[in-house]
Amino acid sequence: MKAWTKEQAAFAETLDALLSSAGPVAAARSWALGAPDPGLALWRALADVGVQALCVPERLGGLDAGPVEAAIAFEKLGYHGVPGPWIESVVVAPALLDGTSEETLLTEVAAGEALVSFAAPPMTPRAVDAAGARAFFLSEGGALHRGVTGPLVASVDPSRRLFEVNPGEQIATVAEDRVARALDGAALGCAAVLLGAGERLLATSVDYVGERRQFGRPVGQFQAVKHLLADVRVALDFARPLVLGAAHELAAASFDAGRDVSAAKVACADAAHLAARTALQVHGAIAYTLECDVSLWLLKVRALMAAWGTAGFHRDRLIRALI
Repeated sequence: MKAWTKEQAAFAETLDALLSSAGPVAAARSWALGAPDPGLALWRALADVGVQALCVPERLGGLDAGPVEAAIAFEKLGYHGVPGPWIESVVVAPALLDGTSEETLLTEVAAGEALVSFAAPPMTPRAVDAAGARAFFLSEGGALHRGVTGPLVASVDPSRRLFEVNPGEQIATVAEDRVARALDGAALGCAAVLLGAGERLLATSVDYVGERRQFGRPVGQFQAVKHLLADVRVALDFARPLVLGAAHELAAASFDAGRDVSAAKVACADAAHLAARTALQVHGAIAYTLECDVSLWLLKVRALMAAWGTAGFHRDRLIRALI
């Protein structure tokens, strides 16, 4: 299994340092209330370190990087709970708009000046933050349409503002393999966000059980609590190499890329769900409250488990590939 290069590790450290001091929790809370300014400020700050430009071609002002760098960025976005249509703007837009009449929009995406959203039924029938995006699109089979906003749909995660999307003008016909690659990139990005969210829930839980005391000692010293947290650590550690492996396969346009993406999505969703359940258990009733920051990640994990392909879809594809 390949590891991160020194440059990729430095990129991850830069993102972590930036987000640790940029107030992403407050931005997520404001975003959920329909006040996007803090989140947009964060969007522009991340553009300064190249996140939105990762998958945009160099001729359009991008970095022309790839799935590995995108997965690194998405894990940090998930860890810090950053709101917005990141998967759609960073991965799906470059994959589907390049070479179309809308490709110049990618220059604005790379510069952090435009948010873009997509719906791609049946995998992703609704568009995240379509009302606040510079543009949004509907991908149906090989047909790529401008989107027409439908009604707002409630999400379990208030920071994911979902909209029904109706087809408008068709702007391109996209090859089937290109659409499949775009959807796999989105699913891998979602897996990386889930991995990051799981890591944050585990870190928060470890901190909390080190502070909360029962019977005169921190609850983290009790064996049963240690076992719960150790199970989460193992699940996340098993999921992580699947994300990196799938990213390399996707970058190489491997025949097995779809299979590996599905394996990563299933493993990360399961690990993040275990981290969420464990965080809820060790925090007690406080974790149910919206005032507790833990709830932001609990709701995010619950919402993303079905985003860009349900567990059933990815398990079925994985099983069919293996047999």
